[in-house]
Amino acid sequence: VQLQAFGGGLVQAGGSLRLSCAACGRAISSVAVGWFRQAPGKEREFVLHISRSGGYTNYANSVKGRFTVSRDNAKNTVFLQMNSLEPDDTAVYYCAAGEQSQLNYASHVADRYAYWGQGTLVTVSS
Repeated sequence: VQLQAFGGGLVQAGGSLRLSCAACGRAISSVAVGWFRQAPGKEREFVLHISRSGGYTNYANSVKGRFTVSRDNAKNTVFLQMNSLEPDDTAVYYCAAGEQSQLNYASHVADRYAYWGQGTLVTVSS
């Protein structure tokens, strides 16, 4: 499956953005999806995960209550709604997908995801 992440941009602190992860070549409903981010000079970090069925989600503590993930299988897309953005959220955001069997109990582990999009930059100004 090929993934394309888009929707990034410049936003003021406290604002909102919605990122999209569009799949091509395979139904996104057949894979679990995760979002990761990498800030300048820092390592890539887990943001959140949504299971293949959509029935299970897992969020990093840093984004709980502010970020929400959802699926629209008809559009073959997963969305990341980001509210109450903070300057520390500034990063390149990547969506990734993988087989559910590889991600059970390891949804936060980047190496378990087989497919990656190209990333979209989110910049939050103070």
